[in-house]
Amino acid sequence: MSVSTARPSAGVRVVTVDSPPVNALPVQGWYDLADAVRTAGRDPEVRCVVLAAAGRGFNAGVDIKELQRDTGHEALIGANRGCAEAFAAVYTCEVPVVAAVQGFCLGGGVGLVGNADAIVASEDAVFGLPELDRGALGAATHLARLVPQHLMRTLYYTSRTVTAAELLAHGSVWRVVPPDELMDTALELAEEIAAKDGHLLRLAKAALNGIDPVDVQRSYRFEQGFTFEANLAGTADRVRDTFGKEA
Repeated sequence: MSVSTARPSAGVRVVTVDSPPVNALPVQGWYDLADAVRTAGRDPEVRCVVLAAAGRGFNAGVDIKELQRDTGHEALIGANRGCAEAFAAVYTCEVPVVAAVQGFCLGGGVGLVGNADAIVASEDAVFGLPELDRGALGAATHLARLVPQHLMRTLYYTSRTVTAAELLAHGSVWRVVPPDELMDTALELAEEIAAKDGHLLRLAKAALNGIDPVDVQRSYRFEQGFTFEANLAGTADRVRDTFGKEA
């Protein structure tokens, strides 16, 4: 897998994840992504970061096969910490982050976009948390930033997805465009943001984070504790083997 950074225009950096076949990230991938976003945000010349992905989908979450290959808990702990680092990097990035989302945005993908400042999505984008089908928990904190509370709970319990158009109706997506217009639209928004004063943008980002009603980093780490409990109890392996169905 790779995480690359591009400079398409003044003040804008694009961080792109490419982890075939479905952009399900291994432990190191989450750390690499976190490092790239933080590095971009700390650059004094950068005033907006675009978070993008190559391939047919934005992000499919954690690499489940990596977890299954591990006979202990090292991979699980690594995935928990790596996801927390990547989500936090997006949230605490010193400048605004625009997520450009195509195709599937599942699990950890929701964690990333839920912590972004703005979302531009292609018409084929779908968002969801299939965690209960994967023997895991987490990122309800971030889904709750995209949809109302009762819808979040229903989506979480059922592992259903919502479309980009539905999120547009809830006001959590800025624009929904054809797939071939996704990056141009995301860059257009990023460039509009980047036209503002860089110091003032950094102050604005810190101010908006400071008035959030929920501490997203603490809330997400609280959720992850239950993921680890499910693994210790053997529930996670059993559920993954049956893909979320009652045995």
